[in-house]
Amino acid sequence: MADTDTVLYDVTDGLATVTLNRPEAMNALNVTAKEALRDSLRRAAGDSEVRAVLLTGRGRAFCVGQDLKEHTAALAEEDDAMRTVALHYNPVVSAIAGMRKPVVAAVNGVAAGAGFGFALAADYRVVAHGASFSTAFAGIALTADSGLSWTLQRFVGPGRAADLLLFPRKIDAAEAERLGIAQRVVPDDELPETAREIARALAAGPTRAYAAIKESLAFAAGHPLTETLEVEAALQSEAGATADHRAAVAAFAKKERPRFRGA
Repeated sequence: MADTDTVLYDVTDGLATVTLNRPEAMNALNVTAKEALRDSLRRAAGDSEVRAVLLTGRGRAFCVGQDLKEHTAALAEEDDAMRTVALHYNPVVSAIAGMRKPVVAAVNGVAAGAGFGFALAADYRVVAHGASFSTAFAGIALTADSGLSWTLQRFVGPGRAADLLLFPRKIDAAEAERLGIAQRVVPDDELPETAREIARALAAGPTRAYAAIKESLAFAAGHPLTETLEVEAALQSEAGATADHRAAVAAFAKKERPRFRGA
């Protein structure tokens, strides 16, 4: 296990667990935490031994977004406080959405602002009953960042996304499930194990096929059907050439359970 004061990083059996570790501040993001989170996600993306990632937070919050105490100090010093979007938030979202392996967000508590954006960038969200989401930005006279203007409307539609961004409010776990934000909602005390079981299953699955699924979904979100069909065909050819595909077909023929090696 390797860790910093603000982010914990562990790899076990192909699963990288990245944990925001500022529970006393509801995992608010100061510069140290943002850099550690960005670097941990990039590390997981680049590690061939990692086949899935579990992202979560310690304490009663997943992540409440920007540390406003640090932000206030930056504004008082007339620093370019908003450069953090390009330096930190954008790279974090790009690492989550762009890595060629699945990312599970275990949302243990409040996910607000950038924290909401990070959760939506993940491929699968397991949400505790007591958790909640909020866009938060307009409440402090800011616009969306961390990809929320792109991801949120794809989950809830442009009209509801505009409503949630213009009039930030608490979205509880039940509503998040109805809106399609949460794929699974579980009792608070079951979240850690349930999320880990899901992430472990993905870590034991066909990694390159998962990468192709992520790529095809991202492409299809911004392109017409005709172009998407071409990309699907190319990605399917690549998946069909993998050792995992051949092994799975052989296992099916033998009525055995396939064992994937991520290759």
